[in-house]
Amino acid sequence: MPYNILLIEDDTQIVEMLRNYLVKEGYNVSAAFNGLDGVTLFRQSAFDLVIVDIMMPKLDGIEVIKLIRENSSVPILIMSAKDSDVDKAIGLGFGADDYIAKPFSLIEISARIKASIRRATTYSNSRLAAADQASSASKVLTFGDLRIDLDNYLASKQGTDLKLTAKEFEILKLFVTNPNRVFTKAQLYGFIWNDEYYGDENVINVHIRRLREKIEDQPSEPRYIKTLWGIGYKWEGQ
Repeated sequence: MPYNILLIEDDTQIVEMLRNYLVKEGYNVSAAFNGLDGVTLFRQSAFDLVIVDIMMPKLDGIEVIKLIRENSSVPILIMSAKDSDVDKAIGLGFGADDYIAKPFSLIEISARIKASIRRATTYSNSRLAAADQASSASKVLTFGDLRIDLDNYLASKQGTDLKLTAKEFEILKLFVTNPNRVFTKAQLYGFIWNDEYYGDENVINVHIRRLREKIEDQPSEPRYIKTLWGIGYKWEGQ
């Protein structure tokens, strides 16, 4: 069954070019030309991935991401001419999964889409498969008030479920199953994004910050995810 993609972009030429290409690739593509219509369309139908521009009329891309993230962990790919490190960090910080700068190659954006959908599908299928095997013992790890169910892809803090994206849970799972092991940023990128690392530290830094904000009591003084300056990160939970 073809995947459904929502494209939110105010440049009609880009929309037509990208929609025609993705349809030939086998996707169903719906388009909105401003942020407000994009959010409305997202709430009316089910989508497997959202591509959103940052600079748009009526509602900018950051606000769109924030509204989608209130109730959904669907993969979100930012596509924007704003390519500064600050812009990337802002977009990723509000819940986007990836960022591609304009002008972009169609081959590159197709690869990013496939990778994002594959990760999200694996995440979802793993949770469903684990639910079907409820009779078997789940592998649950506890660290203080954190409870991490590796089989069911669930994490909670003080009994409250944490709304982790697929990437955030993958990072958490990698850490907790390898306590005290130091991971460089290149290693993290390779394990989680399954791609070659080109030194784009913002992607790693923002996802680590988002994860800390959800699991740590004091994200600025983390108890679990420790930074080794100039090297990488490690998990210190007992």
